[in-house]
Amino acid sequence: MPQPYKVEIATSIARIDAAEWDACANPDARSRVASDRATAVAAAPALFDAIEEAAARDDGERFNPFLTHAFLKALETSKSVSPAAGWSSAHVLVKDANGRLAAAAPTYLKSHSMGEYVFDFGWADAYQRAGLDYYPKLQVAAPFTPVTGRRLLLSPGHGEAARHALIAGLRACREAVGASSIHVTFPTKADWEALGSEGFLQRTGQQFHFINKGYATFDDFLNDLASRKRKMIRRERKEALAAGVEIECLTGSDIKDEHWDAFFLFYTDTGARKWGTPYLTRAFFESIGAAMADDILLVMAKRAGRYIAGAINFLGKDALYGRNWGAIEDHPFLHFEVCYYQAIAFAISRGLSRVEAGAQGEHKLARGYGPVATYSAHEIADPRFARAIDDYLKRERLQSEMTLADYAEQTPFKKAP
Repeated sequence: MPQPYKVEIATSIARIDAAEWDACANPDARSRVASDRATAVAAAPALFDAIEEAAARDDGERFNPFLTHAFLKALETSKSVSPAAGWSSAHVLVKDANGRLAAAAPTYLKSHSMGEYVFDFGWADAYQRAGLDYYPKLQVAAPFTPVTGRRLLLSPGHGEAARHALIAGLRACREAVGASSIHVTFPTKADWEALGSEGFLQRTGQQFHFINKGYATFDDFLNDLASRKRKMIRRERKEALAAGVEIECLTGSDIKDEHWDAFFLFYTDTGARKWGTPYLTRAFFESIGAAMADDILLVMAKRAGRYIAGAINFLGKDALYGRNWGAIEDHPFLHFEVCYYQAIAFAISRGLSRVEAGAQGEHKLARGYGPVATYSAHEIADPRFARAIDDYLKRERLQSEMTLADYAEQTPFKKAP
């Protein structure tokens, strides 16, 4: 007999049991990759076999920090996510007959399209010109985080029936709040395909990731590049530090309040120049510093005794995720050193399989980051707009496929003889 399920909506992640949520969000998170470099290198063959197996399943990595209860709670308690910010929590939950969490989706009622990194401003404009309301809309995502991960979160022991109930719950939530649409951004390919089979419109994009091919050192990575690119990176790294800049890589208890104060200054300066109002509050960084310090790498640049730039990264079990950066002094190539080269060196030292350096950025290609596909799925309530958007997405997917192939020809690695 099919498992009976009940759908609920939680208006705060704090109302959801943390252990139950995390069991759905990261069901395979059982063992952290060895932090000792020698151990990591020795374990590399088995590690890369496991990575290839996971990639073949397309079901996400073993631990994604952005789906954890602690991360999502920090967003809410810090007011980075709030109705005033245009993000109202409406997490869709599926409970089993015993009242235990069987499935969940991190869901938000949105009053704008900022902080998503999958752009639908044209769709919103078309709705408005037709005299219809595009907002509110439902967003299934890790807010402000263009990182691929599970979005249809299933507890161990629950399968297709729970997934169907979750998707039905998303649709019921959309109808209940009068939203125009549902947008599932940066899901795994497996979730993307599951949503497509349920009638969601499918969209693709691209990012640039560094793939660790079993390198033991940063020099091993450089030696895999064409000579001209190898010389370019060495020159950029040297020039980035030429003015007496020093680099500190901090994680765990090494991260102090002074580091968060300095980094928040860098972050707000960059945010104010790029998009007006930065999304994340100082309280957010304090919260994750307290709850997730071991899952954070802070790369800080110091000159003449004071911090001048920094980047925050989050640690998965298989990947390093570069997120935000900022600087109060301008030095040639310092951004590349702090955000890209230090991340590559750290990932190699930890035996991590890849570095995901965020959205966009063709300049990453020349610095060892290759093109990868990203995904999103969309359900548009109005059938007229759904048909028009579906037609557009078919052509956009073809263009995206061609763009990925073109990028793949531009990587800096040595060509096979």
